[in-house]
Amino acid sequence: MTARSDSRTLAWVLLAAAGAFALTMGTRQTMGLFLSPLNTSTGLGLASISLAFAFGQLWWGLTQPFAGAVADRIGTGRVLAAGVVLVVVGTCITPLMQSTAGLVFAIGVLAAGGAGMAGPSVLMAATTRLVPPQRRGLASGIVNAGGSFGQFAMAPIAVGLTASVGWAGAMQWLGVLVLLALPAAWVLRGNSNALAAQAAAASGMRALSAREAIAQALVTPGYRYLAAGFLVCGFHVAFLATHLPGVIAACGLPPEVGGWALAVIGLFNIAGSLLMGWAVGRWRMKSLLVLLYATRGVAVLVFLLAPKTPAVVLVFSAVMGVTFLSTVPPTAGLVAKMFGTANMAMLFGLVMLAHQIGGFLGAYLGGTVFQATGSYDWVWYMDIALAAGAALASLPIRESPALAPARA
Repeated sequence: MTARSDSRTLAWVLLAAAGAFALTMGTRQTMGLFLSPLNTSTGLGLASISLAFAFGQLWWGLTQPFAGAVADRIGTGRVLAAGVVLVVVGTCITPLMQSTAGLVFAIGVLAAGGAGMAGPSVLMAATTRLVPPQRRGLASGIVNAGGSFGQFAMAPIAVGLTASVGWAGAMQWLGVLVLLALPAAWVLRGNSNALAAQAAAASGMRALSAREAIAQALVTPGYRYLAAGFLVCGFHVAFLATHLPGVIAACGLPPEVGGWALAVIGLFNIAGSLLMGWAVGRWRMKSLLVLLYATRGVAVLVFLLAPKTPAVVLVFSAVMGVTFLSTVPPTAGLVAKMFGTANMAMLFGLVMLAHQIGGFLGAYLGGTVFQATGSYDWVWYMDIALAAGAALASLPIRESPALAPARA
């Protein structure tokens, strides 16, 4: 195979993975724009609707280790295609739901579960499998930037569609757009275990089973610290994605500022993701995580103390964007470095599960605290404390292989 064909193959892989992530993540991350219309339409109350969004955060995480394990064995393409269909169905039927249980089913089970099947654990593992080791850091940054671009593009699209066809039609059109991710299922087909088994057989070793890999991962301190930090990341990201438009409205600013704030987060996360993908391999990945978590905590503190003007909100959103999902390349890189690629989708999926447990808390507590106190301040205080804890938890992580194949 020539260098030109190698480059062409790499480009198709990155376009497929980044494009699929852009469509699923972009749709999920703009759902916060529909929280107020859903509340007005259903009359269920902010806490009940936040529960549906929070359950979606949790379910998105719960599906990823299982989706990753299936993708590791039967192939990425089938899992990705099924996930895309579920996202479309769940998003399109959400405006028809008039009960908390209905919203939990549409948003939390179908749409979020499908997005988990077509989410970062499956996409990052497929990219890691299909690109050369020396390009994995940058490749993971590009795929992650795809999710950020999706948020940047989908937020203003959602605002424009809402103005032209109403919030319900806008949500359904966003769901239909996710169908554009289906061709990625063919490009990313294949599975990690088959390649790992061939390599293990050639070396006289046997590949670890899923149960063995999980057992070894859970007794590795660095893996647990990594999951703890990612839980905090999930709290922060879900709170912003779900409640930032509400935070801005509570400051007395027009709704358009909320849409643009989400778009700015997506735009600057593109730069942050690419920069972090470039930095992986040049600096210690745990040091990059410390920097990201610490920056978040300081930025939130400054935002709380600053006057709430559109300019301040957009600058804050830009800083949040640089750090928003930039934790993914070093986190995925550390999982691959510790445990290799054989069970990468599953093991990264478990870390994503921790992320989404934090996401559940961030989405749910945001609505619950605001309904109880009339302010988001206490959630911001929790966010600052958790960011400091995540920075400290990243310091003891050891960047060395922690998993070896068993002898045949």
